[in-house]
Amino acid sequence: MVLLVLIMAIVDFSYIFFVNLTMQHAVRDGARYAATGQSNLDLDPQGTAQDRCDAAVVRIKAASMGFFDQAGAVIVFKTVNNDGSITPVPANSCAAAGQIIVITLNCELPLITPLLQSFFPNGKYTFSVSSTMKNEAF
Repeated sequence: MVLLVLIMAIVDFSYIFFVNLTMQHAVRDGARYAATGQSNLDLDPQGTAQDRCDAAVVRIKAASMGFFDQAGAVIVFKTVNNDGSITPVPANSCAAAGQIIVITLNCELPLITPLLQSFFPNGKYTFSVSSTMKNEAF
């Protein structure tokens, strides 16, 4: 019985750390994409590109290997002002060229095994990953 619990714990914690690392890579990839000024990923029904933040979200979802929806990720876009304060990005614009952008994913990942779910609030592992990039001149 002890061996079974140990194996289940190893599987669950491996899963948690793999998802955390995958989401960190995804948010870094999306932030890099947004910082370069590109917006050609997200197409509206008329086939025209949307703003950079929407394109960055599409890039993050693609790089998350399907864990974005499974982890219930919530994306927050912020910018660092000249005085060092951090504020939400106005009108989902991903800030201007030369400004610093911060993209944060807040996630709640349900655990695999019911035995370990009792050790976490609501049976979910809560974590945040973020990436900070300076927008290039575009």
